[in-house]
Amino acid sequence: MIIDTHAHIGNMILFNMTEEELVYSVNKYNIDFTLVSSIEAAEFDHQGVAVPQFLQKPQNVLLEKLLKVIKRHPDKLGALIFMKCHSEQPDAETERIIAENREYIYGIKLHPFHSRTAPDDPKLEPVYRLAAKFSLPVVSHTGGCAEAESIRLYNAAKAHPELDFVMVHMDLGTDNSKALELLGKLPNLYGDTTWVPLATTLKAIELYGSEKMLFGTDNPIDGKDTLLHNRTGERSLYQQYFNEAKALLSPEAYDDLMYKNAARLFKIKLKEEN
Repeated sequence: MIIDTHAHIGNMILFNMTEEELVYSVNKYNIDFTLVSSIEAAEFDHQGVAVPQFLQKPQNVLLEKLLKVIKRHPDKLGALIFMKCHSEQPDAETERIIAENREYIYGIKLHPFHSRTAPDDPKLEPVYRLAAKFSLPVVSHTGGCAEAESIRLYNAAKAHPELDFVMVHMDLGTDNSKALELLGKLPNLYGDTTWVPLATTLKAIELYGSEKMLFGTDNPIDGKDTLLHNRTGERSLYQQYFNEAKALLSPEAYDDLMYKNAARLFKIKLKEEN
């Protein structure tokens, strides 16, 4: 069984990740459940330049749009609310949407790289109050700019022990050492495997036990076969998790990594558990 805690849909600058691609992929590669956020909520591009206003849509509109997709595939997909932390705050309408669709919503997504707003910025306090009110874990990109460094998410997790936080990427584009160090310092801080070498994940499990890492992929960022190969045709990193990792971990640790930790953290009810 596999739960992917980090996937996207939406059209944003260089990326166009469609519902069709994602559904194709989860079916072809036997992903039992996938948590999805809308990349269209990105407020800054990869160079840190603000996305033109005419290309942006309000946070609540994007959430409603995402929920329409989720409701077409409720046994396969769940929603993560991508917060536009730079320009918007959650409001009464956000709360209404969540309350009316709580069964389809599993967490809140922060993207400090695409919002250029750090998780420990005081302006995120309304987001954390919202997460606490609805018992939603907070999933955040780490890596790529000062606002997205893992220490900024660590600070937020330390200040909010009532919430669970996930370090997506474990500091993308680095050797992961800082994120790996921080992972062991708080009981409410977790890591995910998105573009994280298997060696880093194995080290995290060795140091802190099998309950600290979640399987995530960024699917379908490299197209509908992201889980098989990258854009240049090279074997996907995730094939190591599907195959080699089984021989390097105990069956119990492998199941924790690939689905049990996610099911526990996000309260995902799987068919085998019903």
